[in-house]
Amino acid sequence: MAFAPMGPEPSFFQALDRHRASLLAALRGGGGGEPAGVGTRLASSSEVLASIETVIQDVITSLARNEAPAFTIDNRSTWENIKFEDSVGLQMISHCTTKKIKSDSLKSVKNFALILKILSMIYKLVQSDTYATKRDIYYTDSQLFGNQTTVDSIINDISCMLKVPRRCLHILSTSKGLIAGNLRYMEEDGTRVHCSCATAVAVPSNIQGIWNLITDAKFLLIVEKDATFQRLLDDNFCSRMSPCIMVTGKGVPDLNTRLLVRKLWDTCHVPTVALVDADPHGIEIMCIYKYGSMSMSFEAHNLTVPAVRWLGLLPSDVKRLNIPKDNLIPLTKRDQMKLDSILKRPYVTCQPCWRKEMEIMADSKMKAEIQALTFLSSDYLSRVYLPNKLKFGGWI
Repeated sequence: MAFAPMGPEPSFFQALDRHRASLLAALRGGGGGEPAGVGTRLASSSEVLASIETVIQDVITSLARNEAPAFTIDNRSTWENIKFEDSVGLQMISHCTTKKIKSDSLKSVKNFALILKILSMIYKLVQSDTYATKRDIYYTDSQLFGNQTTVDSIINDISCMLKVPRRCLHILSTSKGLIAGNLRYMEEDGTRVHCSCATAVAVPSNIQGIWNLITDAKFLLIVEKDATFQRLLDDNFCSRMSPCIMVTGKGVPDLNTRLLVRKLWDTCHVPTVALVDADPHGIEIMCIYKYGSMSMSFEAHNLTVPAVRWLGLLPSDVKRLNIPKDNLIPLTKRDQMKLDSILKRPYVTCQPCWRKEMEIMADSKMKAEIQALTFLSSDYLSRVYLPNKLKFGGWI
């Protein structure tokens, strides 16, 4: 069933249709990423409970032997433990180095106790088939945890230690992302959600629970910043380019936004393109959607979409459009360090066009925000830049 409003003539989407056909052909040939629905297998509640019981049994056994119990967790903070596969992204190697959270060390005893506490909370949640947000966990004893970051880090450590996707722990993240466009789906409780081209809806908190996704979108546009996303909505971009979907994670994407983008790819195989600032931070965010992050590399199969393409803003576009230097921003020392870091990452070797764009940025020593296009006209982004890019296949 078609969605309204109707956008351009069908011929407008020829480049996107060809791109989608090539993606599907690559999938069938086994070279374009994981087949639909393939990823880290979701663990059943009984399996999660059994895993926690095994961990606690090990603690009890250590105590019975008069030994100080410790948790062994894969080290997710070093590139040495990360491998890269073009079809998956960044993922942990099978025999990676580990870190020990010891109960007899002043440095880690508090962390050990907090892991035990959160493990007990997860056990009760899974056992009772109820859910809590990370924020709920924090507020059960905010003085003990100290800050939300501590809770978030421990939950990731537990997920990695149990080898269980985080959503199987019955802990949800509060979504910050937004979605708009030609999409309908059902939430777990049966609520029908109709996304609109005119207004955005919040990304659901339980992506695992949504079902019956229906869309006839020709493309999914990932927008780095909320301000740009809102401007595109105000300019009726989504309606004029219908059928399409727009998503923003409002900067560095939260887990739910990444899960949603992955679910849309698995379910619909819609060509996915990214609109980010022509700066190292924007490129980093795009890489998180495409290849994942070091900290969540143990769950890469569920989070990455290697089919993502860079639509803009390209450093070469800045040069081509003759955007004045006054509208550009000099790279800071921190920017240059970030750019150097990205250029050394394993996935850049299979993206020569990306490398070329980053080298243009490095040579110019300048970066550009998407808003720099307003120099040409206030609605240049929505009426000229993006439509031309989409029509003529201007992604890399």
